[in-house]
Amino acid sequence: MGLDPLRTLTTIRDLFWVPTPVPSLRGRTVLITGAASGIGRATAVAAARDGAQLVLTDLHADPLNAVVADIAGDGGSVVYHAAGDVSDYDWVASFARAVDAEVGVMDVVMNVAGISAWGTVEHLKHSHWRKLVDVNLMGPIHIIESFVPQMVRRGAGGHVVNVSSAAGLLALPWHAAYSASKFGIRGVSEVLRYDLRRHGIGVSLVCPGGVATPLVGTVEIVGLDRDDPRVAKQVDSFGKIAVTPEKAANAIIRGVVKNKFMVYTSFDVRFGYWWARKFAFPYEVAMRIANNRFDQLSRIAGLGAFDGAPEGAASTRTGRTD
Repeated sequence: MGLDPLRTLTTIRDLFWVPTPVPSLRGRTVLITGAASGIGRATAVAAARDGAQLVLTDLHADPLNAVVADIAGDGGSVVYHAAGDVSDYDWVASFARAVDAEVGVMDVVMNVAGISAWGTVEHLKHSHWRKLVDVNLMGPIHIIESFVPQMVRRGAGGHVVNVSSAAGLLALPWHAAYSASKFGIRGVSEVLRYDLRRHGIGVSLVCPGGVATPLVGTVEIVGLDRDDPRVAKQVDSFGKIAVTPEKAANAIIRGVVKNKFMVYTSFDVRFGYWWARKFAFPYEVAMRIANNRFDQLSRIAGLGAFDGAPEGAASTRTGRTD
């Protein structure tokens, strides 16, 4: 029997407790974006092993097909997959119509696809800001508006997962454009957490710190030469503290089956967010120190001054985080 789609809070208990909408992925239909690499791929593999029926998408067709083949080879089930750009609303809407017709309504929707670029405001171009917001914020919004209303109308509950970042919780240096997108999806998720509760649909906000995905090797640091040994050393140090995509995937699935809103993939982000909320001034000092370290790195690399380059003069390559 489906859940009452318009249930209201009638007791004190209802204010503090809600049944877990998806206590297991077995037999559930799960949509995962960004499924060809990184966290998205690891989550698809883990969900398949837990018995989910998968609907997968990614920007890149060949690696997506490879993931589908790997999952099938391990006995998992991918009931539908298609390559496309989640930042393109028309494509997402068409994809959703095809999924509705061939598969039906989703039980779980996971927005994992994303890209990243870092840089100070004098080096970032409009194209960086636009691409990050289009993919990291509007992409999940396109998926949500194309797949979640059907879940509401069905009245049988479900779960939505949105991947934000430590940069969606903390003021990390040089992350203004990236944080614009990741703080944005955090805000969307906080509202949906309450809006969808009455429909028995849970919401999880995933906030990874360092994860050893292709991002580590490809993320663009606008205004810095990634080949500079001093820059490479700092990037390598980031990689040393990164968790594996598999660990991040396990955290995501635990968040779904336990109906957790905040999902952390590592202790450092959990602690940093707690510190920022409890100790505002020490947090501010720590961010100033971190920013100074980044500024020193740019100066020793000889790129501290604004070059005044016109739009399009700098590379707009971004590192994928999915």
